[in-house]
Amino acid sequence: MTSTATWLAAVATVATLLLYEAAVVLAQRHTPERLARSAHASLREEWFTAVSGHPGSEILAVQTLRNSLMSATMTASTAVLGLMGTVTLAAPYLRSSLGDAGAGGLAFTPRLALELMLMTLLFASLVCSAMAVRYYNHASFICAMPVGSAPRQRWSASGTAYVRRAGLLYSWGLRHLVMVAPIVVFIVHPFAGPVAAIVVVAVLRSFDRVSSASAASSDLA
Repeated sequence: MTSTATWLAAVATVATLLLYEAAVVLAQRHTPERLARSAHASLREEWFTAVSGHPGSEILAVQTLRNSLMSATMTASTAVLGLMGTVTLAAPYLRSSLGDAGAGGLAFTPRLALELMLMTLLFASLVCSAMAVRYYNHASFICAMPVGSAPRQRWSASGTAYVRRAGLLYSWGLRHLVMVAPIVVFIVHPFAGPVAAIVVVAVLRSFDRVSSASAASSDLA
């Protein structure tokens, strides 16, 4: 397998993911109601508004947020374990590349480039998931305040913003974790990387589309 072919496979793998993300960003600007990310963000905001208007819902609200907090915690734990494992496995290869390069400097290979991207994705997933935990934690304190109390009213707008941010950050953390798959496949066999990227994009596309019922509700709103 030539170096040129390997580089082309690496570029194809990364480009497939980046082009899809660019398409999602454009769709987010033009038709956000058609994307699950926007629809679910609105769902969380409406949920917080609903529970804030019903006295006695504090325990249920806190328990719901605790479930979401645990999911974000699991994603963060998975990301940090994957990051540590990647660093452990990549370190010998990096030292070997440095040794082979000699005085000429680091031999920047397709595998090294994708390993660095793998670590970047895992670190991004860790940061997003940890920040989601932070916002879910703050929102839990607000939801635990008695409905109708002055502190609850004062922090209500912040609580709505926190659950929205937490959900979006959790979504990004999980998304980055899914994108790890084609990078790992490329490291195992470069030519399988682009194929895996196409499969992952197809999976993400199914996740990003909002259900027909939700879309109809958005159109009627």
